[in-house]
Amino acid sequence: MKKAAFYTLGCKVNQYETEAMTEIFKKKNYEIVDFSEKADVYVINTCSVTNIGDRKSRQMIRRAKKTNPNAIIAVTGCYAQTAPDEVLSIDGVNLVIGTKERASIVERVEDLTVKSSVNGVGDIMTNHEFEELRINSYEGRTRAYIKIQEGCNQFCSYCIIPYARGPVRSRREESVLDEIGELVKNGFSEMILVGIHVASYGADLGNTSLADLILKVDKIEGVKRIRLSSIEPMTLDHEFIEKISRSKKLCRHFHISLQSGCDATLRRMNRKYTTAEFAQIVKGLREAFDDAAITTDIMVGFPGETDEEFNETLKFIDEIKFADAHVFQYSRRRGTPAAKRPDQIAPEVKEKRSREVIERTKNHRDEFLSGFIGKTMPVLFEKRAKNGEYEGKTDNYITVRVQSADELGGQIRDVILENAENGVMKGALQFE
Repeated sequence: MKKAAFYTLGCKVNQYETEAMTEIFKKKNYEIVDFSEKADVYVINTCSVTNIGDRKSRQMIRRAKKTNPNAIIAVTGCYAQTAPDEVLSIDGVNLVIGTKERASIVERVEDLTVKSSVNGVGDIMTNHEFEELRINSYEGRTRAYIKIQEGCNQFCSYCIIPYARGPVRSRREESVLDEIGELVKNGFSEMILVGIHVASYGADLGNTSLADLILKVDKIEGVKRIRLSSIEPMTLDHEFIEKISRSKKLCRHFHISLQSGCDATLRRMNRKYTTAEFAQIVKGLREAFDDAAITTDIMVGFPGETDEEFNETLKFIDEIKFADAHVFQYSRRRGTPAAKRPDQIAPEVKEKRSREVIERTKNHRDEFLSGFIGKTMPVLFEKRAKNGEYEGKTDNYITVRVQSADELGGQIRDVILENAENGVMKGALQFE
């Protein structure tokens, strides 16, 4: 039996696509092995959001070649889509297929020899059909990702993703609901709806929307939780919030990408909202969902960001009090408008600002967590942690650990929350 190994970089969408490709290989009688093992085929699913993603992708390609010089190496994902010639020039790469036509990856791999060098990347900007990749099960997971949407039409000035993923394409409702039904049969109770720009779901279909889809998933027996991946602020208007608040299963966790707390910086980023609009959206969510966790992404060091602009971001962070935040430094991406700006920020300034924002958001995270000490909350347990503890998530995305000798994976259990340590809530199982 031939062996295949996979390595995934980047977002939840990439993780979903790797799982789907893994199932395709399994159906063709391949044994799936760890990436560190010797395999006949290595598939590297790349990310290109930052320069680090590109560099890590190249490292994993070289690692695979070193593990088995006679293996076929296929590279897919955003870095492969935006720089196919660069990827193909890396020693050992046999196939580059970018962000489409992954459904035929096994056939394409089996047409190759170890001396092959094939650029299979097409023009993604002319692609208007959602590529169906299905998942029926996840190895070692209790929560299931369901990809509902592809592509982005926003063209933020710093972002390479629209060029890597193409225009918005939505998956048919029936297909989404059918896959969720299969996942329920296989024991999954929490469904995470993911996409490149998940808020735009349905915009190209004309007869549905993200809110409509959420309410339909809500009715599927066996689904206990519905979770959204990162969502753009301007989707969350009063009508949308009112509609999704009718869901009995939607998790009270909203990851809303801020990027900057300064309006001047947001305009240069080509973001489509102001800080006042963002604050109003957060207010609406908190009024509609008790104890909602509002998390975000914050970029520091965008070209032209002055000390005054950065301080505006710090003030806005203190105003909103996010439950948590992903903080990252601006990374110059070739082919984007921001990369051409002359007013790039020095690395040491970006590093200093990053540390400041991380410290500020950590304080607000701790404040958010402290408000739940003494409460009892249902936790979906996922995996065994260290020191005999089991780890899981509340519906508002608090990481919880409890001492338990029992196997808790996949169970939703009530937990008394006792204290928070380094962003993790410690608690005890409540027994009737």
